[in-house]
Amino acid sequence: MIGATFSDPFFMKTARLNRLFNPATGRCFDVALDHGFFNEPSFLAGIENLPAAIATVAAAAPDAIQLTVGQAPHLQKLPVRGKPALVLRTDVANVYGTQLPRTLFSRLIADAVLQGVRLDAACVVVNLFRIPEQPEVTDQCIQNICALKPLCDHFGMPLMIEPLVFQPNAKAGGYMVDGDPTKIIPLVRQAVELGADIIKADPTDDVSIYHKVIETAGGIPVLVRGGSKAPEAEILARTAALIAQGAAGIVYGRNIIQHPKPAAITRALMAVVHDGATPADALKFLA
Repeated sequence: MIGATFSDPFFMKTARLNRLFNPATGRCFDVALDHGFFNEPSFLAGIENLPAAIATVAAAAPDAIQLTVGQAPHLQKLPVRGKPALVLRTDVANVYGTQLPRTLFSRLIADAVLQGVRLDAACVVVNLFRIPEQPEVTDQCIQNICALKPLCDHFGMPLMIEPLVFQPNAKAGGYMVDGDPTKIIPLVRQAVELGADIIKADPTDDVSIYHKVIETAGGIPVLVRGGSKAPEAEILARTAALIAQGAAGIVYGRNIIQHPKPAAITRALMAVVHDGATPADALKFLA
């Protein structure tokens, strides 16, 4: 970077992005283990003992692990070199239940970026919700992003924004995303316009048009969320198709932590993301 110095915050942002993305492929596989933040009992399946889950996933060597401020130290105190980078979740919300409470919210933790710096995070992540009939929650999300963006730039911390379109709760009952590209694409673009360094977005129902999501991101790398738990062959095939469409990587949670072999499925997905393995070849990791 011409004219940059080691104290330049934009140099440090690049340095952190280099820790997050594999230098050989320019892609990232981030395993999300931050589900306990959201006060939903079903979200704890597979991570009841989170220190053990972190150790298991870290040993499989994904590029990053997504954690909360309360649990990130379990990753950072592992006495190993080359461990996954930390992606720090910065917002807590109550929007995922099958029966929603009277008032919904999405709130930032205090001093989110500074806590990320202290925890040696490579990135911080924040939601941008689109929930039917809940514009106030979207407003809170935008306020959260607007508060984080200048601090991220000041401290050289990459900002990952997670545009998330929900189906109506009465129809889908809880954490059910809407794969309609006419809803996903403009929300992704809004996240880019708000200053995202990385986008974490849902797959479209028709994976073959995901290149349109990539296009609207305007060069900002797009990591694709895993969504609902799916069979191994399906999730591997979908991952391969998304990478072929131009996705810069994946962020999967339940498809890892609720799998009977979380380390093996992590290695299988890493083979697809970084080694160009076919879904059939990647399945051999699970044999």
